[in-house]
Amino acid sequence: MNREGDVPWAHSVNMSGSRQSLRDHLVGTAELARTFGAAFGAANLTGALGLLHDAGKVSCAWQEGLVRAESGGGPVGIDHKSLGARLLRPVCGVGAMAVLGHHGGLMDVADAKAVLGNGGADGADRTRLLRLVPEAEMVLSGGEPLWPRHWTGQAAEVGLRLAFSALVDADFLDTAAHFGGLSGPTLAPAGDMDELVSRFEVGRTQILGERPRSPIDALREEVYRSAVAAASLEPGIFRLPAPTGSGKTLAAAAFALRHAARYGKSRVIVAVPFISITEQNAAIYRRLLGDDVVVEHHSSISPEARRAKIGVDNWDAPFVVTTTVQLFDSLFGRKPARSRKVHRLANAVIVLDEVQALPMSVLPTILSGLRTLTEHFGATVLLASATQPSFQTLGPWQEIAGSITDVTLDVGKFAGAARRVKFDWWQEPKPTFEEVATAVAAHPQALVIVNTVADARRLARMVAGHAGPDRVLHLSTRMCPAHRRTVLDQTRERLETGRPVLLVATQLVEAGVDVDFPIVYRALAPADSLLQAAGRANREGRGTALGTVVIFDAAGAGAPPAYRTGIGITRRFFGPDRADPDDLATLGRYYPALYQALNVDEGPRATEIQRNRDKFAYRSVSDGPIIDAVTGRRDPTRAFRMLDDDSVAVIVTSYGSGGTSAMGLLDRLRAGRVPDTGEFRGLQPYTVSLPHRVAARPDVDALLRPVTEGLWEWVGTYDPLVGIDDETTVGQTVW
Repeated sequence: MNREGDVPWAHSVNMSGSRQSLRDHLVGTAELARTFGAAFGAANLTGALGLLHDAGKVSCAWQEGLVRAESGGGPVGIDHKSLGARLLRPVCGVGAMAVLGHHGGLMDVADAKAVLGNGGADGADRTRLLRLVPEAEMVLSGGEPLWPRHWTGQAAEVGLRLAFSALVDADFLDTAAHFGGLSGPTLAPAGDMDELVSRFEVGRTQILGERPRSPIDALREEVYRSAVAAASLEPGIFRLPAPTGSGKTLAAAAFALRHAARYGKSRVIVAVPFISITEQNAAIYRRLLGDDVVVEHHSSISPEARRAKIGVDNWDAPFVVTTTVQLFDSLFGRKPARSRKVHRLANAVIVLDEVQALPMSVLPTILSGLRTLTEHFGATVLLASATQPSFQTLGPWQEIAGSITDVTLDVGKFAGAARRVKFDWWQEPKPTFEEVATAVAAHPQALVIVNTVADARRLARMVAGHAGPDRVLHLSTRMCPAHRRTVLDQTRERLETGRPVLLVATQLVEAGVDVDFPIVYRALAPADSLLQAAGRANREGRGTALGTVVIFDAAGAGAPPAYRTGIGITRRFFGPDRADPDDLATLGRYYPALYQALNVDEGPRATEIQRNRDKFAYRSVSDGPIIDAVTGRRDPTRAFRMLDDDSVAVIVTSYGSGGTSAMGLLDRLRAGRVPDTGEFRGLQPYTVSLPHRVAARPDVDALLRPVTEGLWEWVGTYDPLVGIDDETTVGQTVW
């Protein structure tokens, strides 16, 4: 064995020229993993995983490979995971899969068994390991049970995910400390939730004192007090069905912090469906709680798509603001980079804002996972929405429907008090887009929301043709975040000062974005979207008259496939001769009808995912069980995905000075330089996620300059109104 002083090594030399001993790494990882596992009652299991995860590095072959790699570069190229997995399998069963997958990801249990075979561990390597780490003898003797006895069924499937997360996070932290020349990992101090409640109340008082009084302040205060009162109730699943504009953002956080303080929860995790709302809410929470407390985590660039191995935040903070995509793709993913944060869900208060936006195709899996986290892993879940879905009518929650608590008990009272708009249904015949544009242009201030990027571009230019380009702004996902933020700032400034503004947007503006127009035009959409759009009209209730929401169904208008069934069900329940979308009783009938029409409970995708979860088939859940005979790739449409339309990360360098400064980083990436996480975050404001189907078109592909794997630079025209316009790419020339 190649070693110095007869010491097996775990890692090559760091910035200080020192190697890390294998014993130090195994014991350090075990201690950290054990601490993480204690949060969900699995300290023995996660400690054992940490102690044996790199057991194979004790072999002479691996040690010799490390020396070769250190001098010649490249990976060691010798398996070091199987030994620990084989040693652990007799004492923790499927738990050994965490060790086997701590670099490549969790496998299907059938594949793991095939990898490990039926044989035991190599006797010589086992002897060397126990001599190096005698603590492992107790683990392998079976003296202390490793697998928690109550982990059965879905609890076992989720429990292994949390244990895997604790292992890979501990491994990453201990390894990073070594290569950073540190004496040990740096962890954030545990949050003092009582202190955070005090900070929050002081900050809220300041915010309320600074903003103008609103006629609906009394309603907001009542919603807030209801949330505060509910925080003392026993942990479980809660719903906050608060009307738009009633202060959900502050009320939900107040509930979460006070509940965490009352019941000793480790952190608050707030997840929202859109990055724009994430940024908006994170800014509010940072002001209330401080930059030292709040972690904002979202990314337009997938870490797995990067050539460089960049570490992902592991939610080591008392207050986390993220997206529902990041949350659930991590919970039901299998790769170490995504999974690092999952153990933080245990003993947490999880707030899901705008919960109506969760995708129907994987909703049963999401609900099942949330129920398991609350019943077995100490989590409390709060669902916040003005259009509260009827999740309790779906299979995973039917048994617990009676134990789900509404935070605002008299929902009808709140809805009546919050009514600030009237609905005006544009009657047949269907209007043309030109007629809609003419009607919109007649207003000094108006918001128009349509269902597709193409419709938004088209209508924005039509409105500009009638009203003049200076009055028209536009929002869609073809604009980079920095551009969208500028447009929202301009919109709010014009609204507050009474200047003309006509904003044409896709549905990204309708959920949680704080704008207040006197009139909103909304293309026909599912009922919950119509009601969310209404929340952007007369939001503060300051006018003597109600705001107006005009619902139109323009000839030739587009709609995403996921909207079409919802639009059909909406026509059955809502309309000029039926109910308006803010009728809660009708909305309560709408959701079950929608779930039935979409076959949510028994859809083939959700059924397949749940069946694979029952079989501990983690690769199949994440990557899909169907393998293409030609490409050999798994079919992702049968796997868990929050977003089915795989996108391409495109950096815009022609928007603003920040975009220009990003060009230098892109050049360094092309040259093979490995940037740090902060530099990647600096690219986020200038990143547009283009759907793969759009990026693959020859005219668009010709305008994408490769940077590194999964990352491209847009070298075509960036329109100052609509951003990347894939309808005008034909004929653009790149020299």
